[in-house]
Amino acid sequence: MDEVLAARRARPARFLPRLSCASLVFPFCLAAMTASAQTHPGQAELVRDVARDTGKSPAALNRLLDGAKKQQSIIDAMNRPAEGKAWKDYRPIFLTEERIQAGADFYREHRKLLDTIGRRYGVPPEYIVAIVGVETFYGRNTGKYKVLDALTTLAFYYPKRAPFFRGELKTLLELPSNHLAGPIDTLTGSYAGAQGWGQFMPSSIRQWGVDYDGDGRIDMKGNLGDIFASVANYFAEHGWETGGPVAAPAQPDRRAKAPGVPKDWHPTGTVEGFVADGFAPVQHLNPGRPAQLLRLDGPNGDEYWFTFQNFYVITTYNRSPMYALAVHQLAQEIRARVTGSAGR
Repeated sequence: MDEVLAARRARPARFLPRLSCASLVFPFCLAAMTASAQTHPGQAELVRDVARDTGKSPAALNRLLDGAKKQQSIIDAMNRPAEGKAWKDYRPIFLTEERIQAGADFYREHRKLLDTIGRRYGVPPEYIVAIVGVETFYGRNTGKYKVLDALTTLAFYYPKRAPFFRGELKTLLELPSNHLAGPIDTLTGSYAGAQGWGQFMPSSIRQWGVDYDGDGRIDMKGNLGDIFASVANYFAEHGWETGGPVAAPAQPDRRAKAPGVPKDWHPTGTVEGFVADGFAPVQHLNPGRPAQLLRLDGPNGDEYWFTFQNFYVITTYNRSPMYALAVHQLAQEIRARVTGSAGR
């Protein structure tokens, strides 16, 4: 009996902590439980945001993210991009005989489709070819990293650019399945989470991806019409000037001073303005054409280039001016081999 009474007296004490948590600090307890259940820091908040905006199941979203792995090799790759090289070392990566000839062969093989899409969007086909040539060697190397791993790693474990990649991860989780080449957890791409032949980030697929053949899907990995049209649409939507120049070499005189690095490559001066500063074009250019001036470390010393609106458009695809010039020069080489004449 004494033992029973003692047990009864003890019951309120046993249940008091539960009652207090439920009635007084339940939100805190729930938050603590949610946080402790996260596989990645910030996962719970992201899942809540995606579920709120799309109506998708939080449990399904958590299963996806629970399966994503932090990859140190992705962080290491982000810290040593090719764009950190000098132009004299960067250019030979992309302007190889193999890549130029493969691009010319690729253009010839798909010329009818490329020319049709080029006319529709006002973008020269050789630039579409050059983009997929620089990005994935014409589809041969679209990336070995799981897209979900890449974006999870960079969203949650790479503070330097975490807000950007969190946005891309959120977009990936929000995209309808018909905008992707397969289930999210099977997609592969670059260490930055870009996918397909044109290496589109999720936000680019959402905004500029094209279902060219009208089959109800945007397939950036297996449908050439979708791939080519998406690249061309991206350029057109970012202000590609049909028939306009991309870049042209400039020759400095003795009074010329090296230009500073602008915040972006949108033309802010004119050709004649840079001529007045001591930089002469080596080909005929409209003196009043809006332009920017680029200096690069070439194999024989400083190189100077007038760059124009279409150059700026390429830098919206990849911010590096070296990338834009490599795309331009590869496009010129491809066109010369296919048609016997260089473009602009």
